[in-house]
Amino acid sequence: MSRNKIKTRISRREFLASSAAVGAGLVLSSTVTSLANNGRDSKDVINVALIGAGAQGRVLLEAGIKIPGIRFVALCDIWTEYNQKNQSRFLNAYGHKHNTYIDYKEMLDKENDLDAAIIATPDFWHSEQTVACLEAGLNVYCEKEMSNTLEGARKIVEAARRTGKLLQIGHQRRSNPRYIYCYEKILKEAGLLRQITTVNGQWNRSKQACLDRDIPEKYYINESILEKYGFESMHQFLNWRWFKELGGGPIVDLGSHQIDIYNWFLETNPRSVMASGGTDYYEKNTHQWYDNVGAVYEYQTKQGIVRAFYQTGTTNSSQGYFESFMGDEATLVISEASNRGSIYREAWVKAEKWDKWVANGMLYKQSDHELKCIEEAKKQCRLNFGSAIVSNKANGAIVDVRESPTPPKYDLPITMDELYHQPHLENFFNAIRGKEKLNCPAEIGYETAVTVLKVNEAIAAGQKLEFKPEEFKVL
Repeated sequence: MSRNKIKTRISRREFLASSAAVGAGLVLSSTVTSLANNGRDSKDVINVALIGAGAQGRVLLEAGIKIPGIRFVALCDIWTEYNQKNQSRFLNAYGHKHNTYIDYKEMLDKENDLDAAIIATPDFWHSEQTVACLEAGLNVYCEKEMSNTLEGARKIVEAARRTGKLLQIGHQRRSNPRYIYCYEKILKEAGLLRQITTVNGQWNRSKQACLDRDIPEKYYINESILEKYGFESMHQFLNWRWFKELGGGPIVDLGSHQIDIYNWFLETNPRSVMASGGTDYYEKNTHQWYDNVGAVYEYQTKQGIVRAFYQTGTTNSSQGYFESFMGDEATLVISEASNRGSIYREAWVKAEKWDKWVANGMLYKQSDHELKCIEEAKKQCRLNFGSAIVSNKANGAIVDVRESPTPPKYDLPITMDELYHQPHLENFFNAIRGKEKLNCPAEIGYETAVTVLKVNEAIAAGQKLEFKPEEFKVL
């Protein structure tokens, strides 16, 4: 069936009604921002507090205000002259009447009508604040990394079990319909990659995006407040991700999202990791964590060994961020960014084998013109096989006969039509309402924390480190 005879793009709304979405526990939801029906008399209204109103807190607010029945009633941040003021103004503009706080403990004491808390503070605060909110009877959405230490992460898991409250960790790709589609349909149902052997992933950011932040002194937080909340200076507060004891560096801040997908798609945890990294570019006194990291994981899957490579760089943004899963029959390349995602069939695999997946709308092919160019290039290659080089008429390039033919490209039919964090927040709130199961509960977040934090250990040790199965469990 030709591409123009089938529906080639399915919005998130349509996907949520599909069998794949039902299996993932997702439901249909509108993006209405009005609070007209958000009176507390409705059992579906959820009162929420945001703890940590910086850049990530703002991202979560912008996604949260789009979800019906969510009312932000409290805002907590120690930077009153900037974070707190700006996000408070934002909430007021959307009709969310709320109280503001510096100390989260005071907030928990005074707010007696809260249902949930979203925690978007620096990593070293996650454990203490998450445990306190759970013990106060709140359901919690905690940004990743769930903690900068495994001890802190264990305390979170134990508190969630002890209190019986819901805890969602902020690995938002777990609720992204495109990632769910790839897992449920491409990998599981169709098995288009067949045996996965290699995984590659990266997140590269430009130097400009990674330079130290600074602001005029008139906006500085009082030194006594900074000290009370664990910061030595305003510089450290603004750039906490680079400091040991406060965060985990780029491999944790960025890589955690993608390495979590490795574990998910491979359906297991790694058995070893080795890594190289260093503070190679920035000043060591302000950037304590490694600015460039390369890691190699080894997974033992049901089908065989998988070697998974991951890179994060902070001096150049080349090719941005993505994950690539390479099987012996196809490659899946996907990214959270810009609905990027395609499957490349190995040229030796007959197209007829995939035709049924195109016919039923699971995939769609490139345009007829693109396919014609590829076939013409293959024909020319066959005619000139005895030559050292051949002309590739598809793109005008010169191709050595030892190169493999260009894999035919197929695209995903699912589009992500919402803010990146919105589906994950919706999953959390619908779990509170009893309508869904959490897509990233405490135990999954803990397994990812173990996987990622080990990279920094491997760099420091300068050797390959083994994982024991019991490391991934909190007993």
